[in-house]
Amino acid sequence: MSGRSNIAPGRSGGGGVSRAEEAADEIRRRILVGELKPGERAPETKLAESLGISRNTLREALTALSREGLITQTPNKGACVAVPSLSAIIDIYRVRRLVEVQAVAQAVPRHPAIARMRAAVDAALAARETDDWLEIATANIRFHRAVFELTDSPRLGELYDRLATELRLAFGILDDPAYLHAPFLDRNEEIVDLLERGEAGRAAERFEEYLLLAERIILAGYERQGNASPSPGA
Repeated sequence: MSGRSNIAPGRSGGGGVSRAEEAADEIRRRILVGELKPGERAPETKLAESLGISRNTLREALTALSREGLITQTPNKGACVAVPSLSAIIDIYRVRRLVEVQAVAQAVPRHPAIARMRAAVDAALAARETDDWLEIATANIRFHRAVFELTDSPRLGELYDRLATELRLAFGILDDPAYLHAPFLDRNEEIVDLLERGEAGRAAERFEEYLLLAERIILAGYERQGNASPSPGA
């Protein structure tokens, strides 16, 4: 469980963000960065205190996250961080292929998101020199967020944020960032090189191969960990 991180006073009136929504955002962030691990209990008293909110507000946030498949709530047992099923991972990669491959295929060479992809690649390659796999994982999230931004769709950007959090649950089960990310650092660079040269079609072909390989690697690692059975609410 992470340290205290108080939620700012709520803005529930006038169309603002409620304290429950802000709490849900903070819990998502903790899952994304690995502060909350798959299967970890989320005791209400301790979590509410760390967020600086009431237990009722926390319950609202946990219910929202449960609907997203990030939290599992069990009667008389409380809440815990979800453990995604194999079918959920397969579905995530199906969605990613539908969106990301098309986003790359239709990209124009000077789209601002390509510069963000390049910056993420450069950060990851620099981090590889010092074996900083946490920074590599963070840079990889930025890389794929930028791919979604090639679509110029805020809704698809929000979709990626949710997918990234769900994937982080699977990554947390494997707990081996080198295994997960090492095969893709040079591939990321190749895809950006192709986009910068205006070869979007070739980049899309490479990206589809990339996502298929990524899915196989995660599923193989997941099965070795013995997590083939779906968890409640996953």
